[in-house]
Amino acid sequence: MKIIFALLVTIHGLIHFIGFAKAFDYGKVTQLTKEISKPLGIVWLVTGLVLIIVAVLFLLKKDGWSLLGIVAAIVSQALIFTVWQDAKFGTIPNLIIIAVAILSLGITNFENTFRQDVRTNTIRTNRLSTELLTEVDLQPLPESVQRYLRYAGVVDRPKVKNVRIVFEGQMRDKGKDFFPFRSEQYNFFDNPTRLFFIKAQMFGLTVPGYHKYSDAKATMDIRLFGLFPIVQQSGEIMDKTETVTLFNDMCLMAPATLIDRRIQWQEIDSPKGTLRERNSARATFTNKGITINAILYFNDRGQLINFRSDDRTAIADMKQYPFLTPVADYQRIDGINIMKHGEAVWGYPDGNFTYGKFTLKDIEYNVDRLDLGKIATQLKTRSKLKTV
Repeated sequence: MKIIFALLVTIHGLIHFIGFAKAFDYGKVTQLTKEISKPLGIVWLVTGLVLIIVAVLFLLKKDGWSLLGIVAAIVSQALIFTVWQDAKFGTIPNLIIIAVAILSLGITNFENTFRQDVRTNTIRTNRLSTELLTEVDLQPLPESVQRYLRYAGVVDRPKVKNVRIVFEGQMRDKGKDFFPFRSEQYNFFDNPTRLFFIKAQMFGLTVPGYHKYSDAKATMDIRLFGLFPIVQQSGEIMDKTETVTLFNDMCLMAPATLIDRRIQWQEIDSPKGTLRERNSARATFTNKGITINAILYFNDRGQLINFRSDDRTAIADMKQYPFLTPVADYQRIDGINIMKHGEAVWGYPDGNFTYGKFTLKDIEYNVDRLDLGKIATQLKTRSKLKTV
């Protein structure tokens, strides 16, 4: 569809050159019967060139194409009115350009809310001092969690103030097919904050969503093209649910943050028990009066392989079920061992249901500048990824 739209805009732009040719008597132009002045012919030429530029910017996914496209389409339509009898069908591509541009602006403006929140939080965390995480910091943790942090490679490295994460994957509701998505999120840990912006493709349409967790308050806002509300959720249930999600991010994506004083740990360690019992720990995380519990499961290599919490609510039916996030295929990024693939699973009474599949595409710790234009399709080159 994107290629078709770009071709439409390009061809529409090229057709405008006919008006220029008519004005300057270049060749025998029979498509336009009305005379066109030379100054107006220049306008036809410039409008055609601008439309071609709009098509290029659209293919390059530059935000500026929308406004430029609307202006070009309006000027084009004004030109068409001057030769209406011959060029009236040019109104159709102009209406298409304006419609697509408005929808694109809707997504951009919606995403700008996310970007502004990221900007505000990044400025705050940049003022914080940076300390090294040492072996001394690990001592209060259960042995299984200590092994995990050592395996992750966070010891003798800067403590984490914030993290930027990009995922690609698939999601679905129960009884429905998977749909693809790309997401970009920023988490901040001095005042626990999670800003998660997702772009899903459903029935060929772009459906962006913004999940925001800040000051222990959570909102979920999903809009078709960023304009038309589909799902909007908030309230105490969402607050607790997203507290679990934030803590899950801390465990899987930012293990250095597990030295937080807001976490109370209990080792689950029975020498006579199963492997799972020997390599697991229970965590109680409290943020501004909201307390959630989780169990972390590790393997003998020290890798975190699963996370379970019974304190998360499925928004579909507003009921609590066990929430699990099994992960696999650890990789090394900038010296940190981190998961590559993960799933989000509900433990429904009739069996486990995988509603999300995630592949980590990019991760960056202690972000100190606003590189907000990068979305999953515009990722900068990172260090080589190595499965570990």
